[in-house]
Amino acid sequence: MPAARTTARRALPRVCFVGLENLPVLSRAYDQHGIGGEQVQHTLLARALARRGWQVSMVVADYGQADSARVDGITLHKAHPLSGGVPVLRFFHPRMTGLWSALRRADADVYYLSCASMQLGMAAAFTRLHSRRLVFRLASDTDCEPDRLLIRHARDRWLYEWGLRRADVVLAQSEHQARRLKSNYGLDSRLAAMLVDPAQQVRTFDARDIDVLWVSNLRPLKRPELALELARRLPGLRVHLVGGPLPGHEDLYAQIQAQAQALPQVRFHGRVPYHDVNALYERARVFVNTSEIEGFPNAYLQAWRRGTPSVAFFDPDGIVRTHGLGRSAASLEDLVEGTRVLATDTQAWAGAHARCLRFMDERYGEDRVLEPYVEALLGPMNGVRA
Repeated sequence: MPAARTTARRALPRVCFVGLENLPVLSRAYDQHGIGGEQVQHTLLARALARRGWQVSMVVADYGQADSARVDGITLHKAHPLSGGVPVLRFFHPRMTGLWSALRRADADVYYLSCASMQLGMAAAFTRLHSRRLVFRLASDTDCEPDRLLIRHARDRWLYEWGLRRADVVLAQSEHQARRLKSNYGLDSRLAAMLVDPAQQVRTFDARDIDVLWVSNLRPLKRPELALELARRLPGLRVHLVGGPLPGHEDLYAQIQAQAQALPQVRFHGRVPYHDVNALYERARVFVNTSEIEGFPNAYLQAWRRGTPSVAFFDPDGIVRTHGLGRSAASLEDLVEGTRVLATDTQAWAGAHARCLRFMDERYGEDRVLEPYVEALLGPMNGVRA
């Protein structure tokens, strides 16, 4: 049933999105800060619900903005600064006290989080105490792998897993995630796709002036060095790299920047504001992903929406291969050859380009994507889990 018809038949709950780093996506005034895929998804989902008449709020970090400000129909409640506080003690204040205070001010019926973090446990404790509902969506594949969680401290891993078992609904990005969640935690989940911004324009092959585009935050698991090796092996292609430094990985950023600047066919953009990066997807002939770990990359959808095929090692549920949306690579040689073909063979590119546009039209209409989220947010309280 389409989301619009579903919401018309049932009372709409008050929904609060909990994402401390969401504000830079929601407001251009803060887009000098780094942005990840989940911040994009929170914002697109919150905006889509607000447009449909839902009462939507969002808990974000304190970037210096006014509390209870409204942006795009969404009320913002600030929790605490992203950094600062006394080590050990800051876990309780300002992090726990600030988060709970913001959750209380939001006064929502259902709270939505994604990404493995201690915040899920904190939010679960709040929702249990106040008889509210909690919806959680897996982001990375590691979110359902206890031995691979991207969480540093044992205390925070415990909090995440405690909260995960107490979520009323868990949403997964892929069949693979759903299987691993069931196998590792014994929990069921529902599949939920992702929203994507519409394309401003879809360019022809000849109108594109970037042969290869790589976009990601610069951290080791994204393997940006492979993008540079790709450029070395394909010296005739114009390669653009986009990505900002993450705390703790400043040395990697400096190394990649220096190596990129030594290659004449490579342009290193550094961090590009989210509000501007879609223009690069429109200019690119091929999008390349070199990450070893993903969930379902927003970048794939941003590229495919603009008819830009992808070449990557990571192929969620095999959809790139199955639907011909680019090339799946099992080795660096595969990555190089797939990129070379799609960046230089007009006929091969045109076929993949058309399949990307058709796939996105058929699978990623906004109402269709919203259905599982709407059902999860509207669903009855499942009761307290042991």
